[in-house]
Amino acid sequence: MHFGFDSFYIFIPVGPPMRRRPVDFRRPARRRFSKVFWFTLCGVLFLIGFALFGRERGSTSTSAMVKRYYRRNKFMEGINITEEMLSPHSITRQLNDQIALAKALIVIAKESNNLQLAWQLSGQMRHSQLLLSNGATREIPLTGTESEIAIRDMAFLLYQADQLHYDSATLIMRLKSRIESLQELVHSVNFQKKLNGGNQIADKLKDNSLYHFCVFSDNILATSVVVNSTASNSFNPNLVVFHIVTDNINYAPMKAWFSMNTFRGLTIEVQNFEAFSWLNASYVPVLKQLQDSDTQNYYFSGNIDDSQAPIKYRNPKYLSMLNHLRFYIPEVFPSLDKVVFLDDDVVVQKDLSPLFSIDLNGNVNGAVETCMETFHRYHKYLNYSHPIIRAHFDPDACGWAFGMNIFDLVEWRKRNVTGIYQYWQEKNIDRTLWKLGTLPPGLLTFYGLTEPLDPNWHILGLGYTTVDQQLLQNGAVLHFNGNSKPWLKIGKGKYKLLWDKYVDYSQPILQQCNVH
Repeated sequence: MHFGFDSFYIFIPVGPPMRRRPVDFRRPARRRFSKVFWFTLCGVLFLIGFALFGRERGSTSTSAMVKRYYRRNKFMEGINITEEMLSPHSITRQLNDQIALAKALIVIAKESNNLQLAWQLSGQMRHSQLLLSNGATREIPLTGTESEIAIRDMAFLLYQADQLHYDSATLIMRLKSRIESLQELVHSVNFQKKLNGGNQIADKLKDNSLYHFCVFSDNILATSVVVNSTASNSFNPNLVVFHIVTDNINYAPMKAWFSMNTFRGLTIEVQNFEAFSWLNASYVPVLKQLQDSDTQNYYFSGNIDDSQAPIKYRNPKYLSMLNHLRFYIPEVFPSLDKVVFLDDDVVVQKDLSPLFSIDLNGNVNGAVETCMETFHRYHKYLNYSHPIIRAHFDPDACGWAFGMNIFDLVEWRKRNVTGIYQYWQEKNIDRTLWKLGTLPPGLLTFYGLTEPLDPNWHILGLGYTTVDQQLLQNGAVLHFNGNSKPWLKIGKGKYKLLWDKYVDYSQPILQQCNVH
């Protein structure tokens, strides 16, 4: 089965073709029965053949997939999602392809005022997403039998959209028009800002008497929640400056979004990291590593030392430069002396201005430690069989969390912390010091340079575990670290409300995007 923007095909094998006699020996057809009889008979045979084929294929493929799953590694922590998606027979892949196409067609249907079709596509898309979610939690690939109805119903809706000429050409034209409109809005807002005191805003971006926060993200909605929750709980929002860094694709819409909303008077700057002149492979070694085909294959295949890597290490975000910019903050903000770094999956529920007056005792990084349990100590993240790790780092040293950090950039520059990070990245080019991610190199880079903060500043675990209610009430920053992000269907319901309260669902754009 193949779904595309321009056409829709269904291939159904119904058994071997009938052998035909040579032309010279065929007898004239005798019409003993009516056409209705023959059509009915053909239909019955077709349905029987389809049912038999579907049963045989479903049971065979299910058995084979389960056997392969357990034969590969009975102790593995989850299925290899990438491998599953690349399989030409993957049910997960079919569902994801249908969902991706449905999302685009919902936009077109709404713009064409076909609200009925948009509503049907949205409902069927949620049903398919639920199937995928259930499949992920049980860690066994979806089967054809349990997904047949969902695939068939979605296929019917996609076929309807195809008949209405909701094709790729139409989608591309409308998206291009939308992007152009956003770019015009950005230019208009920038011009208006220049007229209304652009110099004053530029001065604020460098004013070290203000409270500076930074977020590196390509997720507009998530970043908006971080900014809105910070603004809503700030005692002096006019003294708060947010520096948002994104990629080239999201730069225009990100800038437009934060230009259209005031956020209680916060000063907001949006930058495109791909425009940074200093960001090149000769100065930033990790950039070259991220672009290397072997590195990309290593992340996406999930193979580590010929064994199956835990699913948490196979996140494509680790291949994004946005995830590594946290080690280049002084280069990104050369005029700043101190900045609070926030991940895009946090919610702020207290005033954060006191962070800027905390004495870091000559350290560079202020962070909440996570070594309440032994599995959050250094030996959990680093390879202590390697002599260089064993010689320089205490295996029982306490780990700490990225996601809410106060950085003293004056001390950072003085101690050349970026240089330390680059040293360890080059040492780990063969990936023998640590596996994947940004926390292990962070532990090495800020070793002996981290000041422990009061645990109430940063509460972790809302994306994967149960958090004590008292901690939730007292926490200044709540972190949805883990797979259950609050903007996803699999987000934990009882914690999702803490995030939802900072989403403005009255925004027409959010309503059009079918955000719930």
